[in-house]
Amino acid sequence: MDRSAPSASAPPRALAHPLPAGMRDLLPEEARRRRALAKRVLDHFVLCGYQPVSLPAFEFAEVLERGLGTLDAADVLRFIEPESGEVAALRPDMTPQIARLVATRLADAPRPIRLCYEGTVLRRRQGRARRHRQIPQAGVELYGVGTLAGELEILRLAASAVREAGLEHFVVDLGHAMIARALLDAVPAGLAAELSEVLELKDASRLAAVLASPKAADVPRRIVAAIAALPDLAGGGAADPDGAAVFDRATSLLTGTPAEAPLAELRALWDAARASPELGPALRVDLGELRGLAYYTGAIFHVLADGPGEAIAAGGRYDMLLSRFGLPMPAVGFALNLDAIAWARDVAGAADEPALRVLVAVRPERAASLAAALRGLGLPAVAHAPDQDPEGYALSWRFSHLVRERDGALVVEATSGGGEAATSAGEVPAALDDAAAAQAIVLKTGAGRPGGK
Repeated sequence: MDRSAPSASAPPRALAHPLPAGMRDLLPEEARRRRALAKRVLDHFVLCGYQPVSLPAFEFAEVLERGLGTLDAADVLRFIEPESGEVAALRPDMTPQIARLVATRLADAPRPIRLCYEGTVLRRRQGRARRHRQIPQAGVELYGVGTLAGELEILRLAASAVREAGLEHFVVDLGHAMIARALLDAVPAGLAAELSEVLELKDASRLAAVLASPKAADVPRRIVAAIAALPDLAGGGAADPDGAAVFDRATSLLTGTPAEAPLAELRALWDAARASPELGPALRVDLGELRGLAYYTGAIFHVLADGPGEAIAAGGRYDMLLSRFGLPMPAVGFALNLDAIAWARDVAGAADEPALRVLVAVRPERAASLAAALRGLGLPAVAHAPDQDPEGYALSWRFSHLVRERDGALVVEATSGGGEAATSAGEVPAALDDAAAAQAIVLKTGAGRPGGK
């Protein structure tokens, strides 16, 4: 019996070594696209004055608990850190990590502090089939600006970053964390938790049933009416471009309640953001929005686009977070979900920049030196034996160009990034030395002037 042959019942090779729940591999082309998207976004943040920081993949649980509140053991992966014996956890969010960094390493830095980051967080999915999920993010944090100016800067940067990522059509849902929270603070704790869950699901019928139940009998009627209306207090866009209908109704419902002050804050931000050309057409308002982490204390927003069915970016104000680390300071920021943005880009048909890579399939005594000369000009290149099916290899591994020798010339063939058969991109005299030949090949590939792409 041939033990090397797979049995009829053997699982597919890709399933022979399954990954932990919620984890996934990225194959070369997926990894290239992810890396290019992350670099594009992070470079945009840097261009706008935000300086990059790098954070550890896990923290002591005490740091995360201080920033996020008590960590549910079912929601966070914990382990004992061998060297210290302390409980550590894989990060579910980067903002508390940056708050810890600012409160310690950057405590004396001049304000405002503008930081950006890119990395992966691990969160547990909500719902019945809960499982951990790896989320690649890129985001920014603005510390020390407690006025409307800080929120406008962050909203504008979120919109410009989404456009820089290749999306022109998106919606920015704007809300305020304290509108619903202020109303829920006026009801008993157990009822508030139930109402919060229902509001988060935007289940209007169940909300009405809970508010009509005996549990809510002692809640002031004005508070009940305001909570019941929250799911419907949303609008903007073409139907209500200035938000007048939503804000007029909200004012009549919330005046005299604990939510009156946060409503006024949101209206001021809405009016200012509507006046910004880069924001105005995309803005919507949602006063019943409860999604997001509990540390938000002011304006919150979610950026939505066709495809993912979830926010491609989210953020807001969290002025109390730094005080938990001993350095009170206003703060506002947002994070982009890079997987969700990639999905939205695919739905929108956004074109990727071509990945130029050259397979050099010439005689062995020249292939390595010519490939090295191309790499010296910034063009990725690999030497390959000319008798080892270079065209098939180039197609399989998505080389954009193939260089072969024919009739005294170096023939440069375009493979369209691995998706089509090679077509002629031009010829270069084989008699040229490697440096000159490499410069000519760079031009034939369309990489631009020699020395750059």
